[in-house]
Amino acid sequence: MKLREVLQAVEGIVISDNVNLEMEVTHGAGADLMSDALRFARENVLLVTGLTNPQAVRTAEMVGIRAVLFVRAKLPPPETVVIAREAGIVLMATCYTMYEASGLLFRAGLPGLGPCGEFD
Repeated sequence: MKLREVLQAVEGIVISDNVNLEMEVTHGAGADLMSDALRFARENVLLVTGLTNPQAVRTAEMVGIRAVLFVRAKLPPPETVVIAREAGIVLMATCYTMYEASGLLFRAGLPGLGPCGEFD
């Protein structure tokens, strides 16, 4: 799914500058615990989160996440935007909750990562 389609599906805005809206993300995943996001070690994933701190972007960078969608109308502080720019990670935002944004994206054709495997 192209970022343009992501934004359309969730009525979102772009926070980053110089964004290629034709960039593709192949899967979506939602997490507010960055330890959970570490399990998403796959390229071209869109992370849906309510965490706007720099650690969210650093975690995304570690696992190859290319774009982050902040939910609940949250906007990141300037230091998070700078870190994302340096890492080449696109930041976006929506007013929807994580549950609603994830559902809208799934309905629009962005698959999740599938079952997580074993229960912890």
